[in-house]
Amino acid sequence: MDDDERSRQKTTTTLSRRKFLGASAAAAAGVWIWSTRGSRTVEAKDSAPPPKEVRIVMFSDTGQRLQTETVPTIVKSDAEWRQHLTPDAFAVTHHADTERASSGQYWNDHDKGLYRCICCDTALFNSDTKFESGTGWPSFWQPIAKENVHEISDNSWGMGRIAVACRRCDAHLGHVFDDGPRPTGLRYCMNSLSLRFVKFA
Repeated sequence: MDDDERSRQKTTTTLSRRKFLGASAAAAAGVWIWSTRGSRTVEAKDSAPPPKEVRIVMFSDTGQRLQTETVPTIVKSDAEWRQHLTPDAFAVTHHADTERASSGQYWNDHDKGLYRCICCDTALFNSDTKFESGTGWPSFWQPIAKENVHEISDNSWGMGRIAVACRRCDAHLGHVFDDGPRPTGLRYCMNSLSLRFVKFA
C-alpha cells in the first residue's frame, strides 16, 4: 500500500468517525428536545386555569325544577378526569370522540328519568323530550334547561355543525341538528357515554 492510499484510508476513517459522532449527538439532542417538550406539554395540560362562575338550573332526581344557582365551573387536569371516567367516556367528553351508532347504553332506553352529565352530574335532559330518531344515538328535542348546556361551532371533518357541551364542566355531549320533531324542530344527538341516567322512582 503506497503513501497516497494510506492517506486516503486515514481520511475516510476520520470522516466516518465524525459522521458517527455527529449522528449520535444529533440523536441525543433530539431525545432531549422531545422529552423537554413532552414535559412542558404535560405540565401545561395539568395546570388548570382558575374556575369561573356560571348559572345552572338545579333539578332533583325526580325531575323537579329547583332554584337557579351561580356555581364555579369544574376544571380538572386530564389525569384527574381519567381517574373518574372510563377510557371511552374520557375520549368522548374531553376529546370530542363519538361512540358507534347503536352501541351506547341509552339509545334504545325507554325508561322515565333524568339524564345527567357523566362528569359533573349537571342535569341535562329529561326523558319526556327523548324521541326515536333512527340514528342509533339518544336524541332529545330540547335540553332540560338551556342554561345547563352551551353550543359551539364545530367545523371538524369538513362539516359545519353545532357541538353541545355541559355548561358547568365543558364536557362534550354531542351535536344539535335542525331535523327534529315539533315543537322545537331540533335533534340533540347525544353520546350515551356523556350521560348518567337517573330513573324516576
